[in-house]
Amino acid sequence: MMNHRSRAGAGPRVPDKSKAGSESKSKTPDLAEFLEMRDWSGAITLLEYKRQADSHDISNLEWLAYCYFHAGDPGKSLETYRELLRLESDPDPTFHTLCAACLFYLGRYQEAEEEALRGPNTKLQTRVLFHCAHKLGDENKLMTYHQQLSDSIEDQLSLASIHYLRTHYQEATDIYKRLLLENRDNLALNVYVALCYNKLDYYDVSLEILGAYMQRHPDSALAVNLKACNQFKLFNGKAAEAELRKLQKNAGHSDAFTDNDLIRHNLVVFRGGQNALQVLPPLAGVPPEARLNLVVHHLRGGEPFEALKLVKDLEPTTPQEYVLKGVTHAMIGQYMDQVDVEEHLKLAQQCFQIVGSSASECDTIPGRQCLASCFYLLRQFEDVLVYLKSIAEFLKDDDNFNWNYGIATAASGEYKTGEEALMSIQNERFRQEYAFIAWLARCHIMNGKARLAWELYSRMDTNDESFALLQLIANDCYKVGAFVYATMAFDVLERLDPNPDFWEGKRGAAIGAFQMIVAGQEPKESLGGILDMLRNTSSPQVEYIIRTLTIWARENRVPVH
Repeated sequence: MMNHRSRAGAGPRVPDKSKAGSESKSKTPDLAEFLEMRDWSGAITLLEYKRQADSHDISNLEWLAYCYFHAGDPGKSLETYRELLRLESDPDPTFHTLCAACLFYLGRYQEAEEEALRGPNTKLQTRVLFHCAHKLGDENKLMTYHQQLSDSIEDQLSLASIHYLRTHYQEATDIYKRLLLENRDNLALNVYVALCYNKLDYYDVSLEILGAYMQRHPDSALAVNLKACNQFKLFNGKAAEAELRKLQKNAGHSDAFTDNDLIRHNLVVFRGGQNALQVLPPLAGVPPEARLNLVVHHLRGGEPFEALKLVKDLEPTTPQEYVLKGVTHAMIGQYMDQVDVEEHLKLAQQCFQIVGSSASECDTIPGRQCLASCFYLLRQFEDVLVYLKSIAEFLKDDDNFNWNYGIATAASGEYKTGEEALMSIQNERFRQEYAFIAWLARCHIMNGKARLAWELYSRMDTNDESFALLQLIANDCYKVGAFVYATMAFDVLERLDPNPDFWEGKRGAAIGAFQMIVAGQEPKESLGGILDMLRNTSSPQVEYIIRTLTIWARENRVPVH
């Protein structure tokens, strides 16, 4: 967003077609036509042809550097400007500033700053130095150059872009909208406003504003890519990829579509991480989302330590960076057998708290999710629900949300809501997790559906997790008075592990079940099963209990074996 001019006062002068006379009928194409159509490749071909005839034509070289820059080749543009500096005995010092702009786009920020300082004191120099200060993290210089910016459209665009890069999207939006009101013919401003609304999560608004630009420029790579990103957020990856395919049609048989790093990066995201390990690592943070999406890929693939390698030394500056660093530490702290578990959980909690408490994120859905996650790690579930309930309407079909919401409500004693949330989860991988099964079993039991909890156990293989679930069912059923199922659970536990505690639990549950049968709260037919389970025990106490239950059954004509 830095204005590109070859002179401090004016850019290279476009040939005046009105004075061309009969020469306009020449076979040589007109540079002005190429520039008007923004056909940079055509313009470069023409200018290079003229360069062969006269390699010292200063005006021709100026235009060549200009076109290379706008064609997205700052390296060639830099070479051409440096050639201009060598050719002339007293070259225009503005060439130094333009070299600096090229160096900036090549990512050589320190060199760009040094080169810009060799140029004249102009608005362009100020803008270049302003951006270099941001990239180099020099806050003092950033504020100094900020104060030197004027109200010109170029300076204000530069300021808005810095706000955008520093995630101050609302401030950037305000500047772009004001400039758009003052300069309605500058349609590209619609793209900048749409970019900001995309970052503010107003994807439908972003699409609407983008439409004004795309009516005039339907083949704009940036606009189509932004539209695809909005489609991805509003719908799915297939809709987004279909939008990008329009660019491929425009590219014809060339490799322009697949060679574009931004498009290759976005296709990985739209396809759910397909080819992530081939595409994302070489991008090395350009675009900056590449590293973050590689972290996401490792986390989704159950590789938190690979994700940790990418975020360990990362000093977060954006909410997304804080969130991903927090999720990585939380995943390691919760699921991995590590000595420093508490340290990982503490770091995760701090990352989530920073995002959720920030002025820019506190009232957004991700911000409230972060505070909920912070309190979740602290096991303060009532505080978790304060934030999750405020966004439940927007995420009722999201499995990740329903997982956290279901467990938090169950942990707070809201078992009916917890059961509904957990039952709405569709992801089979989630439904196979022991945590899911255990919390759903507890909700079933607390809601008077002990049979459903027992069915969950029955579908499990015999292992440590099924043993733990049996203990949960036994104790929770005993607690709520579902004594028949408590007896069944304690009976299996006793047979798996002859622990005296399991016999005591089984004895108490069996007597409780008998009391409920006597009171008419359980069917009499259940007594036979209770007696069979009691006979599995070798304790001397069991004979007296069996005799008492058998006598009652005979007196009340209840058939038992």
